[in-house]
Amino acid sequence: MGILSRIFGKGDTKREAPRGISKEEALAAYIIREHRSGRSLEDIMDDPYLKNRSTEEQRLRLLERADVIRAVGEDTAAMAAEAVRET
Repeated sequence: MGILSRIFGKGDTKREAPRGISKEEALAAYIIREHRSGRSLEDIMDDPYLKNRSTEEQRLRLLERADVIRAVGEDTAAMAAEAVRET
């Protein structure tokens, strides 16, 4: 809403929710992408990029997200299967 609309009370007073992905979704996508590229979960969680953009509590919450658990679990299982095939 523009400044004149606020001053004179015209226009819709409801605010729309921001569009696009949330910060949490972006960080979850970062974790998933980095893990799929071969980085360990421990290394990713210690990454300055992630630490500078989230609190410890937020990082713990990211690890509870179903999409992160699923991606990390699937990748871990695939890596374990590959290791078994190589031996």
